[in-house]
Amino acid sequence: MEYKDYYKIMGVPRDASQEEIKRAYRKLARKYHPDVSKDPDAEEKFKELGEAYEALKDPKKRQAYNQLGQRWQHGQEFRPPPGWASGFDFDTSDFAAASRSPFSDFFESLFGQFRPDYSERRNEFRIRGEDLHARLLISLEEAYRGTTRTVSLNVPNFDDHGRSTLEKRTLKVGIPKGIKRGQRIRLTGEGGRGSGSGAPAGDLYLEVDYIPHRLFTVEGRDVFLQLPVTPWEAALGATVTVPTLSGIVEMKVPPESQSGRKLRLKGKGLPGTPSGDQFVLLQIETPPADTDAARRAYQRLAEAAPFNPRARLLKRH
Repeated sequence: MEYKDYYKIMGVPRDASQEEIKRAYRKLARKYHPDVSKDPDAEEKFKELGEAYEALKDPKKRQAYNQLGQRWQHGQEFRPPPGWASGFDFDTSDFAAASRSPFSDFFESLFGQFRPDYSERRNEFRIRGEDLHARLLISLEEAYRGTTRTVSLNVPNFDDHGRSTLEKRTLKVGIPKGIKRGQRIRLTGEGGRGSGSGAPAGDLYLEVDYIPHRLFTVEGRDVFLQLPVTPWEAALGATVTVPTLSGIVEMKVPPESQSGRKLRLKGKGLPGTPSGDQFVLLQIETPPADTDAARRAYQRLAEAAPFNPRARLLKRH
């Protein structure tokens, strides 16, 4: 009997990932399914494809096939050595292809004793639709309070002839309160449609990202804000108003604060278990000396509080 190169049949390299093998099978199964294909050899190609996928989809069978096939080329005369499959425990619980014909002698010689039962009816051909992934941009306020969004997406699909198409869908998406950047929202059954009667659709996964905010940045559930303060507020201490995602709050600035000092507003970040905090980074801003009065005030300050912020740097040299 002839050796069959299952990788060649599926059109994938020998180092293809399991996901690449699955995608190749889905695409070719749609193309050569006897109920839709006009190819005169569709039924034979469909049978070969199902046989190849049955051998390669299971990592244990694939490993055994790879070890066995190192010495043969497609079409060469082949006979498996005695006891070649010892040590392999093949899983046959998930046979995906349906065909009217049994497997080839080649497959039977390799895996026949492990071959599962399968239906001979074409109408039992079913492939679950692919899971799809998309990015969902939301505002930080939407992440804080939770909301429902209406989203329009172009979802890739295959028609009954295996051609790639785009299907426009409008979906209502529930955004949970406190959702973090990078979390995924799963929409069951909104992925690629399945092939075959009663085949389930895949799922759609929306990965959340935030629209850049004019005030806040976010790390996990913690929110960060750079807050400008005056020199006298930083030096003497003050109570200042601070914006948060839940509204305006009052915060105490300790005396003798410097630029870059980080103050915490506990629980004022994104909701969760536990909730995040808001961190306020002080930035001292000096008023402009653009009037005579302002310049005189600065002069009096320089005389009353002589201070050289570079003194520490100069001591090092």
